Amino acid sequence: MAQYAVLICGSDSAHAPDATEEDLAVHTRHHDELVNSGIMVTAWALTPKDMATSVHEDLVTDGPFIDSKEVVAGFYVIEAPDLDAALAIVKRNPALPMGARLEVRPVHSGYMRPVHP
Repeated sequence: MAQYAVLICGSDSAHAPDATEEDLAVHTRHHDELVNSGIMVTAWALTPKDMATSVHEDLVTDGPFIDSKEVVAGFYVIEAPDLDAALAIVKRNPALPMGARLEVRPVHSGYMRPVHP
């Protein structure tokens, strides 16, 4: 089965300091649905954009890249038989009606460090 990376792009992370449990609950339910169905491979939420540091050539700056109106707020990898099936899954993401944009790309290759006890 093919794997697809889903990049969640928006004005900031859903995990901003002022986020409430209620704000996050809809995302947790969606995450749990994908995990319980066996679709989710991995998922990572990123911290708010004010915690970012950007590097371009020799320049290091605080915050996301200057010209960005949107930032990557998180990403996850799903398994689906094809792109159409992956898109159908992604369209259920609750971040979409909240104004986020999701980018879906086939995964070429990857690595995860083994977890040591």
